[in-house]
Amino acid sequence: MKITKIIEKTKFINSSMKNAYIDFSKMTLSLVAICSDVKKNGKQLIGYGFNSNGRYGQGNLMRERFIPRIMESNQNDLLNEKGNNFDPHKIWDVMMRNEKPGGHGERSVAVGTIDMAIWDLVSKIEDKPLYQLLSERYGNNKPEKKVFVYAAGGYYWPDGDLNSLKSEIKSYLDRGYSVVKKKIGGMSLSEDCKRIEAVLKILGPNQKLAVDANGKFNLKTALDYARELSNYNLFWYEEPGDPLDFELHYKLTKEYKKSLATGENLFSHQDARNLIRYSGIRKDKDYLQFDCALSYGLVEYLKILKVIKEFGWSFDRCIPHGGHQMSLAIAAGLGLGGNESYPDLFQPYGGFPDNVEVHNGYVELPDLPGIGFEGKNDLIKQMRDLIN
Repeated sequence: MKITKIIEKTKFINSSMKNAYIDFSKMTLSLVAICSDVKKNGKQLIGYGFNSNGRYGQGNLMRERFIPRIMESNQNDLLNEKGNNFDPHKIWDVMMRNEKPGGHGERSVAVGTIDMAIWDLVSKIEDKPLYQLLSERYGNNKPEKKVFVYAAGGYYWPDGDLNSLKSEIKSYLDRGYSVVKKKIGGMSLSEDCKRIEAVLKILGPNQKLAVDANGKFNLKTALDYARELSNYNLFWYEEPGDPLDFELHYKLTKEYKKSLATGENLFSHQDARNLIRYSGIRKDKDYLQFDCALSYGLVEYLKILKVIKEFGWSFDRCIPHGGHQMSLAIAAGLGLGGNESYPDLFQPYGGFPDNVEVHNGYVELPDLPGIGFEGKNDLIKQMRDLIN
């Protein structure tokens, strides 16, 4: 049993939308295929992965460091003890050889993308959905196939206005979402409040709005927004300031009594520990958004979950960033609080397998081996094109 080839291709997002910090006109992502010599029903098994939105593709890092380390290793050293499957933890250790601690930068994205493809391959070899595999290995062997999801959108568009914003949000509500999210921080506070109020007017009694500043604010601005946002019944106030500015978050928790969310731009279990220790975030109120695809993959994410548990947090407070099927499988297999979703954006990478529908804010995962990419026709076509 061996890995025969690892392929990376850089893809362009090519979108004119913006959040408070960046636009996506030149944003890229890495698409990866890991080919093995394992066959089932006469077909070669291949694992696929890609990195979450908001961070650029890391093909150069993969080709220069991480892919060669895997391919140059003794392939037997990449297998589990029984020798009947690959061991993601061993492969992760191989990728991280000769890497100094700290300074996570963009290498966490490169490793996380390859790690996603490895887990897809491993669960296909076992002929199980990834959520089932994770529940058996790390959970209670009872995966929760029904997972809460919220619709992320409400970006700033060059030709966007309140009517287009309301139309977008209404389309998510019509598709069964109960929680929707929009961006803030890309306009003035007063303009952002107009956008918030426009959305709130179209929400029903059991529907909520979350807002996301993408880490844009300094302390003064974060507090100014907090005072205004306190007037609304929001689901959460996300990433008010720089993710490593724990003092900002600490001071904000003293002023803002409702829910905060953060963590998507922290990439290690050490960062997770420091966030919980020093930022003042509250385990009965706030949400953690660590994204495995950006933070060295599921191998590291399991360490993050261990830290969360050690500090007495419930996994219910974990709702990962990224809107991809990998985190959706983790949520189902390990009992997280839900997952982000991009119904229309970042396609074909966001969203669910075809025919999976949202009902009252929840989706039910199908019984597809691996992460489930083969159930999404537009996505699996791009993935298969990597090896054709």
